[in-house]
Amino acid sequence: MLAVHLLGRPRVDRGGGPAAYQFRSRKSWALLAYLLLSERPPTRGQLATLLFAGADDPLRALRWSLTEIRRALGDDGTVDGDPVTLVLNGDVLVDAAVLARGAWGEAVELPGLGAELLDGITIRGAEGFETWLLSERRRLAAATEAVLHEAALGWLSRGDPETARGFAVRAAALNPFDENHQALLIRLYRLVGDDARARAQYASFAELLAAEVGTAPGAAVEAALREEPDRGEPVADAVSIEAVVEAGTAAISAGAVPAGMRSVRTAIRLADGAGHARLRVASRLALAEALIHSVGGFDEEGQAILHEADRIASAGGDLAAAAQARAELGYVDFLRARYDRAELWLTDALRTAPDSPSIVAKATTYLGVVESDRASYPRAESLLADAVTLSRAAGEPRRESYALSGLGRISLLRGDLDRARDALTVSIELAQRHHWLAFLPWPQSLLGEVHLLRGDIAAAAEASRQAFARACQIGDPCWEGIATRGLALVAVHAGEPERAFALLTDARARCNRLADPYVWLDAYILDAMCTLGRRYQHPSTEDWIAAMCELASRTDMRELVVRSLLHRAALGDHGATEAAALLAAAIDNPRLRPLLPS
Repeated sequence: MLAVHLLGRPRVDRGGGPAAYQFRSRKSWALLAYLLLSERPPTRGQLATLLFAGADDPLRALRWSLTEIRRALGDDGTVDGDPVTLVLNGDVLVDAAVLARGAWGEAVELPGLGAELLDGITIRGAEGFETWLLSERRRLAAATEAVLHEAALGWLSRGDPETARGFAVRAAALNPFDENHQALLIRLYRLVGDDARARAQYASFAELLAAEVGTAPGAAVEAALREEPDRGEPVADAVSIEAVVEAGTAAISAGAVPAGMRSVRTAIRLADGAGHARLRVASRLALAEALIHSVGGFDEEGQAILHEADRIASAGGDLAAAAQARAELGYVDFLRARYDRAELWLTDALRTAPDSPSIVAKATTYLGVVESDRASYPRAESLLADAVTLSRAAGEPRRESYALSGLGRISLLRGDLDRARDALTVSIELAQRHHWLAFLPWPQSLLGEVHLLRGDIAAAAEASRQAFARACQIGDPCWEGIATRGLALVAVHAGEPERAFALLTDARARCNRLADPYVWLDAYILDAMCTLGRRYQHPSTEDWIAAMCELASRTDMRELVVRSLLHRAALGDHGATEAAALLAAAIDNPRLRPLLPS
């Protein structure tokens, strides 16, 4: 079997040993990596400009590197055409692809896990390629974190916290500022009874935050420090356990979330003691959904419980429950902008329970917003349109409202303001009719931006103020953030740029105050800061652009990557200009095209 290793020092193996042909040129490795990792096949002209502009005959130099790639692949792949299309046989392993889209069990076995993409490869005189490479290195570094974190949760769900802890340590070492990594590691120390290390890890993290950020650990880390090992519960029958689950979920639905979660935690321990598989799963799903969908920053614990629910349900043949757990795991990864992992879980959910209308509607909706976040707009529109129909058929008007808000956002981002207004208006009406007041600030904020772009400043201000008031009333940091962004844009139109900058700074602080923010929103707010910063020559503009580049490229938010590169290009970065044009070619957004260099 042929294996292409792009992580660390690049190499091609065949059958466990070196391939018969090894590349003689660094540019051949650069070309192969670009062909393997690009969203769509590039033209020969684009590749010649990207990598061989300094050669006497760029197209001839490109042909030579393509010949090297053919020799290395042998009968295991082809590379030809214009645009240049690379096709590999199904059994060829590409480590970067496994890392991004494979199961965590495969990914953690990769020999290059944690190493840099094309380590040691630099291409002089190819600024556009170097910019692209930096973006891809950030993306794969984030994928490594996600896989290690998922592996820790997977081993924890199997009842092996010691093995889980090893992966959690590695994830925390890669990104020591990530509260979710820290919460998981501290929780694992507590679960194995190593209280001294749990306290030491907490103290180290608190010291790091205080010194570097000026904040204290959040609720998820504090809760992890209070984690208690399972000490068992008295044996109870199924009827009693069901009653405890029902009482807990009723309390959560009524707004008494802490009391309800305490009841459901008790039900989990009772179900485990009784060995009742169905109730072990049902109680875990109830608690996980409460942790994830209530405001509090406890997605990390919810994710761990979902892994347990998935394992128990799969072992017992309860495919619908397993699919429900996987759909929720996909939702958490979507919020964290781990889009490849989210797609994996959500696709699994659809495959596992294709006959469950509710689960299919949920997974399709989440897949649609995943594709929207990473700017795959035609696919996102198709998925979300299907989700509207599926939600309606399943009798789930709140899900329909959510999917419609996603369609409205796509139309807003692509400049189709009439369609955006119509979809968002229906989304708001459905949410109001079915008393989903906790969701209203999201479509209201988006509708406010539609009004702004249509020139109706008064309507934009009213929508943003309503959204902000509701968001503050329910205490949702993400909705507060998007509403505050809207208020900032209104302030710009009122001739108050300083107030706008203050509001945008506040918007970022609000949406990031918990450990489980909607990460796309942070990048969206940063884009507004960079745009206004350039317009008004704000002294922090370069810092904002750097932060946006880092965030968007790590998470593969493709349009926001392009926009961040265009911000850099405006400051004189020629490599960013070239990279932005190449990446934008794969994005179907008429509103983006006028921003690109001609």
